[in-house]
Amino acid sequence: MGRLFWKFFFAFWMAQLLTSVGVGVAIWALRPEHPPHPEAPPPAPPWAAPPAGAMAPPPPHPPHHHGPPPWLRHPVPPLVAGSIVSLIFAAALAWYFSRPIRSLRQAFDQVASGQLDVRVGQSLRGRRDELADLGRDFDRMAERLQVLLEGQRRLLHDVSHELRSPLARLQAAIDLLAQQPERAAEFVARIEREAGRMDQLVGELLTLARLDAGIRPRQDEPVDLAEVVANVVEDAEFEGQQRQCRIATEGLDSAVLHANRELLHRAVENVVRNALRHSPEGGVIVVALDADPARNELTIRVDDQGPGVPEAELEAIFEPFMRAPGANAFAGYGLGLAITRRVLDLYGGRARALNRPGGGLSVRLTLPRR
Repeated sequence: MGRLFWKFFFAFWMAQLLTSVGVGVAIWALRPEHPPHPEAPPPAPPWAAPPAGAMAPPPPHPPHHHGPPPWLRHPVPPLVAGSIVSLIFAAALAWYFSRPIRSLRQAFDQVASGQLDVRVGQSLRGRRDELADLGRDFDRMAERLQVLLEGQRRLLHDVSHELRSPLARLQAAIDLLAQQPERAAEFVARIEREAGRMDQLVGELLTLARLDAGIRPRQDEPVDLAEVVANVVEDAEFEGQQRQCRIATEGLDSAVLHANRELLHRAVENVVRNALRHSPEGGVIVVALDADPARNELTIRVDDQGPGVPEAELEAIFEPFMRAPGANAFAGYGLGLAITRRVLDLYGGRARALNRPGGGLSVRLTLPRR
């Protein structure tokens, strides 16, 4: 038993013991010293005397008083019995409170030692109090930590693999440039392409790190969201020409809000490029900007014709370092949608994904107009 158990035990026991002692002493002190005796009847008048020769009636018997047994007339036995009962009750109550706290402490020790798969919800499933709520919060915390650490391990593996390949190609291009200077233009183009790939990865990592650290950029400039979406669509149309993908727009009316233009551009661009990447050749991507006057909100909707995402993964695709099932190295590093959600959270918005009934994925980005 830990210290908390003994604290609860002695606190409850002393409270009950003092209560029982006080009540017992009060009852014993207020008891009557002698039981009341009935008063003697008045003498009979002379004319009521029995006639001569008649038998006198028997004297009346004094009433019989039933009092407590002798062993209860002293305060010590009741106090001992009350102390035993309070002892049992205090021990049970202290155990009831200290057991879940002891389980939580052991779970925290296991998490601190690296066992992130430990859960305490099963051991507290029969409780309906704040300690059970604390256990469920602990399980959510441990699950979140497990997901983040697994994601970081995947990131380390993916980044090391992705950086190793362009670095190897850079080294090979530099060696070939030294050996074949007549092909300098070809090798310089290769070097620029590989350097841009590494710069993109580092930029995404820095952006996600700043958003997670709570570094807020300047966000009070007026931004026309329709103009931002139009710029993203223009770039996507240029990229989609190689695969004959078409971008269709709907409702791009002017909608001005105060935010950071660069972050909003990146948030929308990540979603549109993700839809372009997963759409089949010749597919159509719909980008719509809708206004909800009742809620004073703006919603950017991006619909693609790709394979969609399993229902269980719809929320996970917005987590860092998560890729859609079946994605290859060309699908990026799993940071784009995570950055999008961080940007929407920064402005009090929300990002969600839905599977379309006819196939494909629909991503909704909602922003308040304030």
